[in-house]
Amino acid sequence: MTGPTHEATADLITLPGTPLADAVVNLIRPVETPSVFNHSIRSYLFARLVADRLGLAAGHDYQDDLLFAACAMHDLGVAADGPHSQRFEVEGADRAAAFLTDRGVPAAEADQVWQAIALHTSPGIAERRGTLCLLVREGVALDFGRSPGTEHLDAVTDEQADAVHAAYPRLDMIRALTDAIVAQAAKDPGNAPWYTIPGELLRERETFGRTRLEHTGRSSRWRD
Repeated sequence: MTGPTHEATADLITLPGTPLADAVVNLIRPVETPSVFNHSIRSYLFARLVADRLGLAAGHDYQDDLLFAACAMHDLGVAADGPHSQRFEVEGADRAAAFLTDRGVPAAEADQVWQAIALHTSPGIAERRGTLCLLVREGVALDFGRSPGTEHLDAVTDEQADAVHAAYPRLDMIRALTDAIVAQAAKDPGNAPWYTIPGELLRERETFGRTRLEHTGRSSRWRD
């Protein structure tokens, strides 16, 4: 089987390149680990492939800048420079929305990004809160090697996945991200409410030394 052409690969991994997207990259790159940064960018690249599979067009069905901003900043709540005073999804959503409004993004659009980030760990809810929430949720899920209901796993071919991972290597992402979420959650009881993702990851680590997320990652599509 032949691999993707240079042009196809370039299109696949090309970021928006707008002033806003560049500002987002400059925000997250210094404060996230390389593993989490790469995960955030891959989530956007995979979300675009889901959009293509669903027949959704950038500029018509969704704004590419907002999709990039939401995916790229969806783990900003575990960034090294954060206050770490809320559950990481909410903290990241607050920081992202403030960042966007400070750069002139209309409040309604910043709120769409807020919702997409705050709900990205909420299956069954994010998918019903509009196109941006759906695409962010699915892009993130695909980077974990699975998708709720698995209906979009085949949105990414093996060749496309190889190109994305060559540009943005995984770097043991699931362990690295779990480490970051657990560390953030442990700083304050309010960061880790019962039956939330950060709360459960923290309690599983404390009880078993390893989370179910890390255990199941080895059987996911990307073998994390």
